Amino acid sequence: MSSRALPEPLLLVLAGLAMLLGGCGGGDSPAAGEKPELTVSAAASLTEALGVYADRFPAARVRLSFGGSDELAAQIRRGVKPDVFAAANTDLPEELAREGLVEPPVVFATNTLVLAVPAESDIDSLEDLEAPGTRLVVGSASVPVGKYTREVLSRLGPARSQRILAGVRSEEPDVKGVVAKVAGGAADAGFVYRTDALAAGDRVRAIALPERLKPEGSYGVAVIRGASQPRLAAEYVAGLRSGDGARALREAGFGPPLQR
Repeated sequence: MSSRALPEPLLLVLAGLAMLLGGCGGGDSPAAGEKPELTVSAAASLTEALGVYADRFPAARVRLSFGGSDELAAQIRRGVKPDVFAAANTDLPEELAREGLVEPPVVFATNTLVLAVPAESDIDSLEDLEAPGTRLVVGSASVPVGKYTREVLSRLGPARSQRILAGVRSEEPDVKGVVAKVAGGAADAGFVYRTDALAAGDRVRAIALPERLKPEGSYGVAVIRGASQPRLAAEYVAGLRSGDGARALREAGFGPPLQR
């Protein structure tokens, strides 16, 4: 059987098609069936729980960014657009909602403040913090853990509060910084969330605060206005209240939202 050469114009057309089809399957284009990416900005105290939830969220690849709630809110005000913002209080999401930057927020978890000390410490109570020379580390006044700390101390009265605050050696931008200073021996004590003390394992010991001093620590979450994945963001938030996210939070020691 004899073969015939294809006309040159047709060869050029076929070559162009081959290049076009080859380009569709490579480069930076996502592979067929690849999951979309969901970006979540969240308070540092949520690190462990949301890490577990990310592995259990089937609809998307979750990219997590952790930090102090106040700094994450400031980033959103500067134009950073994650899909979801989860804070260690309700004030910041509500402020952003009033500014038109996020959808109406919801409460999804609660946490408890404790006093963390090195595992072998002799400190057993708040009274021990009043001893001269005690090195205390706290969250900065602009982040939720720092605000809760100052709320607790204010309930002790001005004299006792001043004696304890006199021992402050550093103010950290998030709760993980407080835990690191205590666990590393750079401080004798620090106020942290119960969940962070649990996550630190045997490096620290948690001392419960008297019931009358405990602040109400509620966590708020919201979908960002103009999010790139609004449907997935709403699904992710729903899971924090009931579903895989809620289960991950309980496993990490967070409490359910308070019933109003």
